[in-house]
Amino acid sequence: MSKTVIKIENLSKIYRLGEVGTGTLSHDLNRWVRMNILGQDDPYAKVGHVNDRTQKAQKGELVAALRDINLEVKEGEVLGIIGKNGAGKSTLLKLLSRVTSPTTGSIKVKGRMASLLEVGTGFHPEMTGRENIYMNGTIMGMRKWEIERKLDEIVEFAGVAKYLDTPTKRYSSGMTVRLGFAIAAHLEPEILVVDEVLAVGDAEFQKKAIGKMQDVSTNDGRTVLFVSHNMASIETLCNKGIMLRNGIVTNEGEIKKVINTYLETAAELKPSLYYTKEKAPGNDFAKLLSVEVVNSQDIITDRYLIDEPIRIKIKYINNKAQNKNTAIIHVLDAADNTLFASNEFNSPQWDNMSGYGERTAECIIPPNFLAEGKYKVLVAIGHFNPNMVHCIKKDAIGFNITDSFSGNTVRKNVGGNWPGLVRPMLKWNISNQLL
Repeated sequence: MSKTVIKIENLSKIYRLGEVGTGTLSHDLNRWVRMNILGQDDPYAKVGHVNDRTQKAQKGELVAALRDINLEVKEGEVLGIIGKNGAGKSTLLKLLSRVTSPTTGSIKVKGRMASLLEVGTGFHPEMTGRENIYMNGTIMGMRKWEIERKLDEIVEFAGVAKYLDTPTKRYSSGMTVRLGFAIAAHLEPEILVVDEVLAVGDAEFQKKAIGKMQDVSTNDGRTVLFVSHNMASIETLCNKGIMLRNGIVTNEGEIKKVINTYLETAAELKPSLYYTKEKAPGNDFAKLLSVEVVNSQDIITDRYLIDEPIRIKIKYINNKAQNKNTAIIHVLDAADNTLFASNEFNSPQWDNMSGYGERTAECIIPPNFLAEGKYKVLVAIGHFNPNMVHCIKKDAIGFNITDSFSGNTVRKNVGGNWPGLVRPMLKWNISNQLL
């Protein structure tokens, strides 16, 4: 049975907004005596306040960036930490890495920890890349010969050999992240902590970094804590997850279920969008009036079965007769992956469209095409010759698809839901030779 390497109990972190002091000398003295001599809690800490960043702050208000966190992480687990901006993810990692101290609660860590929380974490800008590698290794408790044994591997992974003896203050943010991650991942920590900082790197490096973290956890049995807004990376790398909301753990468990919960709690999109002519987005060439998603009975709804068509209707104004515009859609999944794009240019009627005034364009997504899930639609009005975009509306509408349990469209199998972003009904030819 795997042993626990991180144990968090009743962890809270309180921050004061605005001025640090209580506002009066007597209150400051009262707080100091209560906390430092009598061993009592801060009498002015309003621990019950939730860290809702959408609310206007009051002068001197105390908020809980984290509140009553209880968590155990086992050896070899890869824990994904997800949540909206301001949910407390980075604060939790800073507490684990001892960058800051908790207000209440305790953190117990068994093993050597390497952290990559921000661009340049642990780097001295006046020191060269080589010197920073030795400094970081020494801080982690490694001997000089241990660091030297890993030096070439770190430099090769980071791809900064040419600049190894250059002060890191002259590095770009991407180079700094590459070297920082290479140090953190290769100096053999028992626990690797990585924040969203990897997003600064290019696509090639991100892929390499994910692969390295998989190797560290799978082959070396080390523990990884990973914060990211990229749900695809989280799902690929992690086997367990927690979701934070306003500093509180609201969901914990198998990573796919946690991701689904997170995506479901995101703002729901409506199946229709309307503008008045006066407030319609666009320019002198074209303006968007409305977007609707309707079923085969022409009813606006955001719920569809997998075996029924989905019709997206777009109404817009052509303001100039000589301007041959086209409606454009991008269909995205809940994780913001673009599945496909289409436009009026694909219609056989498009060549005959001319003049100005209102136009309604309809795109039909065929049945048995998209898999179960939540989808959103980007809508734009543009022109191909020359290439111009007159207006664009991200997350214009949304809809949901569920499986059908009738006829031959049932897609459930013994192992659960079928994988994939699309699930078309493909044609199969079968020949059978009976014995």
